[in-house]
Amino acid sequence: MAKLLPEHPAWLWRDPEPKASYDAIVVGGGGHGLATAYYLAKNHGMTNIAVLEKGWLAGGNMARNTTIIRSNYLWDESAAIYEFSLKQWEQLPAELDYDFLFSQRGVLNLAHTLQDVREATRRINANRLNRVDAEWLEPDEVAKVCPIVNVSQDVRYPVLGATFQPRAGIAKHDHVAWAFARACDAMGVDIIQNCEVTGFLKDGDRVVGVETTRGRINAGAVGLVAAGHSTVLAEKAGFRLPVQSHPLQALVSELYEPVHPTVVMSNHVHVYVSQAHKGELVMGAGVDAYNGYGQRGSFHVIEHQMAAALELFPIFGRARLLRTWGGIVDVSPDASPVIGPTPLENLYINCGWGTGGFKATPGAGWAMAHTMATGEPHDLNRAFGLERFVSGALIDEHGAAAVAH
Repeated sequence: MAKLLPEHPAWLWRDPEPKASYDAIVVGGGGHGLATAYYLAKNHGMTNIAVLEKGWLAGGNMARNTTIIRSNYLWDESAAIYEFSLKQWEQLPAELDYDFLFSQRGVLNLAHTLQDVREATRRINANRLNRVDAEWLEPDEVAKVCPIVNVSQDVRYPVLGATFQPRAGIAKHDHVAWAFARACDAMGVDIIQNCEVTGFLKDGDRVVGVETTRGRINAGAVGLVAAGHSTVLAEKAGFRLPVQSHPLQALVSELYEPVHPTVVMSNHVHVYVSQAHKGELVMGAGVDAYNGYGQRGSFHVIEHQMAAALELFPIFGRARLLRTWGGIVDVSPDASPVIGPTPLENLYINCGWGTGGFKATPGAGWAMAHTMATGEPHDLNRAFGLERFVSGALIDEHGAAAVAH
C-alpha cells in the first residue's frame, strides 16, 4: 500500500506496478499533475493514464506553498486563467466530494507608497474590465476588514490603502491533492509513487515514452508537471527551458485562537500573513535571489520579511515559531507560466509559475489536459507558450503589477 504523510486520509488507492504502455503520462504527482490527470479523464475520456511521482504524492511544492487563492491579476491573460481557476475552486469541493477547507475570506494587498497606490488602482480598473471582483480600501476601511493591521502612519511602511478581493481566500493544500488523487483513482488513473523519470524514449524528434527507476514505459503523450525541476527534466529530454529555480521560504507559528480574519499581502516588502484553519499563523517571503534546489533559504531574507510583518502586525510580536521550510519554484523571464508544446512532438510542459502555482491548480490542470489530449493549446494557455520568448510577446505580470504570491 502507498505510504502517505502521517495525516493521510482514511482511504488508500491502488499502488500499481507501471503498465508497459499508457495513452498519457503525467510526470509529477503534485497539485498540477493530479489536476491534469483528473481533467484528462473527466474532460477527454482518457483513463489509461499514469501519474509518475519520484517521491510521495504531493510531497514537493504542493506541501510547501502559500495556500493563497486569488485572481486579481493585471494582464488579461493572467486574469483569465486565474479567474477561471477561482470559479473552479468555488465548485470543486462539491464536484470532488471532498472538503479541502476552501475559505473565501478575502485577500488584502497593501499599498505603502504613492507608486503602490497608482499600481493598485490601475489593477483594480483592469480587474473590473475583466469582471474580477476588486475594490480599493482606505486605511480606516482596511482596519475594519482586518483590525489587527497597524494602519498608523508613524511606521516604516505606512498603510496608504489596499486592494481587496472578497472572493479570494485559502485552501488546505494537502487535502486538495488528496481530493484530486481520489477522483483520479476512481476513474482508473494509475498513481505511481517512488517512480523517478530518468530519461525519455524517442523516435527522432518524437517522444514515445519514458525511462524510470521502475523500468521503461511507453506513452502516447507525456506532460512534464514537476515544479522546481522542470529544467532538469527538459535537459534529459534534450532541450533547454528559459526558466530558473529559486528557493521560496515560509513559516508557521504555534496554534492560536482565531485573530486574523483575512489574508494580508504586502508586495512592497514581499511578505504575506494568513491564519490556517487549525490556528497557525502562516507567513512567507518573496523568492530568494540565488538559484538553487535546496528546500531551504537564506536566513537574512526571511528575517527581513518577518521584521516587516511585525511592524504591520504588532500583535504577533510574542508569537512562537513552530517550523520553517522552503520550496523550490520555477521562475520564467517574465514571471508568468509556460504551458504548452515543447520542441519535441508529444512532449508538453507546465512550469514557470513562480509564486502563483497553487492558486492556478484547477485552471492549469484544465488547460494542460486539453493541450495534451488535442495537441493544441486551450484559449487559457495559448499566450503562455515557449514561442513568446522568441516573439517578445511577454506577459510580465510581476514587473507590471509588482504582485508576489
